[in-house]
Amino acid sequence: MRTNVSRLILSFTASFFAIAFVLVSSVAAAEAPDLPVKLGDSMNVAAISPFAILLLCIALFPLLKPHWWEHNRNKGMIVLGLGIPVIAYLCSFGHHGIEALEHSGKEYVSFLFLLGSLFVISGGIYVRGALHGSPSVNTMFLGLGACIASFIGTTGASMLLIRPLLRANERRSQVAHVIVFFIFVVSNCGGLLTPLGDPPLYLGFLMGVPFGWTLRLFPQWAFVNGTLLAVFFVWDTTSIHREAKTPQQEETLETPVSAEPFGIEGRHNFLGLAAIVAIIYCCGQGYGNSFFQRLLPGEGETWPFGVQESMMAITTLVCYGFTSGATRQKNRFGFGPIIEVAVLFAGIFITMIPALAILNVKGKSLGVETPAQFFWASGILSSFLDNAPTYLTFAVTACGIHGVDAEHGRYLHEFLNLPEAATAAKILAAISCGSVFMGANTYIGNGPNFMVKAIAEENNVKMPGFFSYMLYSGTILIPIFIAATYLFFV
Repeated sequence: MRTNVSRLILSFTASFFAIAFVLVSSVAAAEAPDLPVKLGDSMNVAAISPFAILLLCIALFPLLKPHWWEHNRNKGMIVLGLGIPVIAYLCSFGHHGIEALEHSGKEYVSFLFLLGSLFVISGGIYVRGALHGSPSVNTMFLGLGACIASFIGTTGASMLLIRPLLRANERRSQVAHVIVFFIFVVSNCGGLLTPLGDPPLYLGFLMGVPFGWTLRLFPQWAFVNGTLLAVFFVWDTTSIHREAKTPQQEETLETPVSAEPFGIEGRHNFLGLAAIVAIIYCCGQGYGNSFFQRLLPGEGETWPFGVQESMMAITTLVCYGFTSGATRQKNRFGFGPIIEVAVLFAGIFITMIPALAILNVKGKSLGVETPAQFFWASGILSSFLDNAPTYLTFAVTACGIHGVDAEHGRYLHEFLNLPEAATAAKILAAISCGSVFMGANTYIGNGPNFMVKAIAEENNVKMPGFFSYMLYSGTILIPIFIAATYLFFV
């Protein structure tokens, strides 16, 4: 118990030091000499090689050196080896390079606080009862996750439901496909309907997209998630028939692991989840000028960096302190998955800076103009780059094509109010759908993907490797996305 508390306090202390670092780098950036051109104009394309190497390491080491890769210390060595040269290279560009590091550092800290808070708080909620892993119950879990992901975030929904789903399927040996579909639906495609659902939509909200605008994406959400649930039910039904040689064996597999009555322990943590959602919403709304206006959502400036993160940290520590160790033990809660995500995504956030900077200046030359092209371009890059900056990259590209200045202010509000508003709305819908849906194409496409994989493996589920997972996504998701293209974006 004391060890876990110490680890939690240590992780948040380290994050506070990270906040201090990016704030100091912000001051340094203000004093550094400026460049006459954008950062991406001055960069060599070879600067993206550390990012490509990191992706290869994530893909190949679990296959070639699985035991070596299990240790987060070894992952950290690779991240340092690839990240330090990128940091040095960026610093050589003076103000622009340091500013890019500062911006990415802030995004990483906010990302980690959000994932860490939801991970810890949801880890204190234990759903007990007669759970069984039948195809209908598994489909119900995924459907519930799709419905709540837009309102408590894909990370919150994933962390809340993954452990009960794993317990329900303890008697089954073929479980990997259940977790893969869980990542497809709950960790990605379900989070399309509000800015709270997924980071790209939240950034769009900050840049002027009305909070309720994404509700118009319900047809796309319903088609993709409905199709995935139908495919999953057939797949899981076939799988359990194959696993069970006789009807009696199938009945055994579907027998609840526990006969205890339904109940929820750690219910106060639902208040913690609600508080995290409220913090995100209020931060995006900003505040007014008077003291009382600052206490309520408004249309003023967004909160200074560190305020949202500090409030999340306080909420998490309070929830952790009021949750019994026995409840977390029943959930098999441990900090291993979030530490793995923190280490790997530190490297991803650093090494992807050159790739995003080059894309920012080359975006207009990519020939992306139609909604269908924006859907696939934003989606393919969101499969390998962080989907939040990818969303902004193509949003800026669309604004530039239509003559909207994206340098300052909430430019997407102006973009949606162009004379050709219908075209603008269709393009932004395509970018939103591509960024959210296709984050499911790889383990690194969205933060919850890797976390769900790590939790499943911690519970002795043998998950597919990087390329094997992409075989799942290529076989299942890509045909659905092609159909969505013709239905909504052509």
